[in-house]
Amino acid sequence: MTAVNHQKLLEFFDRRREAGQSLVLATVYETAGSTYSKAGARMLIEADGIFQGMLSGGCLEGDLAIRSRAVLETGRPQRVDYDLRLENEDLWGLGVGCDGMMRVFLQPLLPAEDYAPFAAIAELARGHKRGVVATVTTPDSPLSGATAVTNGESESVSGIDGEAAAELLALARGALGGRDSARRNVSLAGTHASVLIAIAETVPRLLILGAGLDAGPVLRIATELGWRTTVADHRPGYLERGDLAGAERVVCSPAEAIADGVDLDTFDAAIVMSHHLVSDERYLAALATADVPYLGLLGPPARRDRILDSLGDSAERLGDRLHGPAGLDLGGRGPAAIALSIVAEMQAHLAGRSRSTLR
Repeated sequence: MTAVNHQKLLEFFDRRREAGQSLVLATVYETAGSTYSKAGARMLIEADGIFQGMLSGGCLEGDLAIRSRAVLETGRPQRVDYDLRLENEDLWGLGVGCDGMMRVFLQPLLPAEDYAPFAAIAELARGHKRGVVATVTTPDSPLSGATAVTNGESESVSGIDGEAAAELLALARGALGGRDSARRNVSLAGTHASVLIAIAETVPRLLILGAGLDAGPVLRIATELGWRTTVADHRPGYLERGDLAGAERVVCSPAEAIADGVDLDTFDAAIVMSHHLVSDERYLAALATADVPYLGLLGPPARRDRILDSLGDSAERLGDRLHGPAGLDLGGRGPAAIALSIVAEMQAHLAGRSRSTLR
């Protein structure tokens, strides 16, 4: 899910599903030039036009809402092209001012069909393993809208069955491990099909170890991004007085016992920021044996080196995962600026961006 708050999209879906409301899933399946979203970006739209998520930064969502009514009325998928590269013209009087082309696929999500395929996509998003969504976007085809969802463990196919379903699922499985969404022209049971292979990202999970006053800004920025965040500290007073309303979970635990109360392997990133030397050493000792891709440590290089020396052989297990001092050099001072730099580095790491590509 790109250009969208992951949690808000899932919460929007849960509320409508509980109420039995039909929805439309809008997915970008092809782009050219400069566009707000790229292939694989998604949003959800109600029958009355209320939506969650953005594909164009607000330029096209109104038109997508109108088109979604027809999709729900007919129960059939629809494709729509937006070519914003026209010079000296305002697109339908909207004055978009963009310079790219975007193609969007609209699929009905119906209670009678258990909201396939988005129910399966949402399940993957809440899990711990990214997957692939393969959707047939060929217009006026009996296969249009057929979708396979897999992460190698949990799998589903909707819209088709038999040989075509098996082939679509095999196509999705074959794309596991990729990072970029792409469109492919294939044959499914002898029928030509244009298929969007989209990456199904999980909702990022962040662990904040230390609930001092500077933990609040990190939590707020992560919450705005839609990340699921756990905050832990060994000091009850810090947890009680901190502004931690956006946390999914708050844990009071001695640093040396953090692995007993928190499944460390489920997190995508962790930031150690207790401002207590011994506690930070114990947190890093626990994280050294855990499978957390990004590890951040607050504080100057001298403090980092002192902690690593005290960890002995465990320090080697941290390897390149450890970022200390944590954060990109964005300039600025104070808790908010530091939080921004930390979360920015985490975001870059999750997106597979190196420091060199950010220059």
